[in-house]
Amino acid sequence: MNSLVSVIVPTRNSANTLEACLQSIRLQVYTPIEIIVIDNQSDDSTPDIARRHADIVDSFGPERSAQRNRGAQLAHGPYLLFVDSDMTLSRDVVGHCVDAILSSGAPGVIIPEASVGEGFWAHARALERSCYTGDDAIEAARFFSRPEFEKSGGFDETLVAMEDWDLSKRIAGGRRLPRTVSHIDHNEGRLRLAGALAKKRYYAASSQLYWRKHGRSTLGQANLVFRPAFLRNWRRLLRHPILTGGFLCLKTLEATAIVVGIIEARSRKAAGP
Repeated sequence: MNSLVSVIVPTRNSANTLEACLQSIRLQVYTPIEIIVIDNQSDDSTPDIARRHADIVDSFGPERSAQRNRGAQLAHGPYLLFVDSDMTLSRDVVGHCVDAILSSGAPGVIIPEASVGEGFWAHARALERSCYTGDDAIEAARFFSRPEFEKSGGFDETLVAMEDWDLSKRIAGGRRLPRTVSHIDHNEGRLRLAGALAKKRYYAASSQLYWRKHGRSTLGQANLVFRPAFLRNWRRLLRHPILTGGFLCLKTLEATAIVVGIIEARSRKAAGP
């Protein structure tokens, strides 16, 4: 008999994307699966959608890392998969993850992601994301054996950004983690420049904590604009010059937003309570 896989989905006003996410989990070829939704005080129809599709629905916060750890506490399966509410899974994802762990003995599995969405900025982001397939510096594990997850201490709840990279680094312990052939689609929706920059600005303080925690090993991740993945895929980027210019512009603006966020965080800390 197959082992139970617990799929944990943190939510916060996710009504626009949650149903497609949960349906894609229910349509997995692999069984058995339990779905756990951990909501953070949504004031839209997110809780109603969750109750229609999930096995367990709970309310917890204040951030995504805490929600994920709460989901792991409520899970019954020996395998844990963490999925964001704006993602959909191809039908073989869970089965391929289980096969990868059983065949390799690895503590976690990386699932390649593709960005989808509407409008110029979403298409530019999709081109950027396509460069990262197979890149250990950018892709992070989402599927874990429960004993290894618990041994690692789970997600670092002091981080509100880069918590995926942090856990993946800690749980891998310097080893390369296996990847699935199947993938996850990340729905960017109609990506808007102002929203993307505001998110980076908000995450800036947490980014500092991550960089301090892991030191020099984060240099490739910290450089948002001049990443080796772009050089490796230069032929692909040359075929789409307008989109390439768009995502490089976006990465430059995001780097600027992070710097602004760091300066603001330091100013607040210096000012005190």
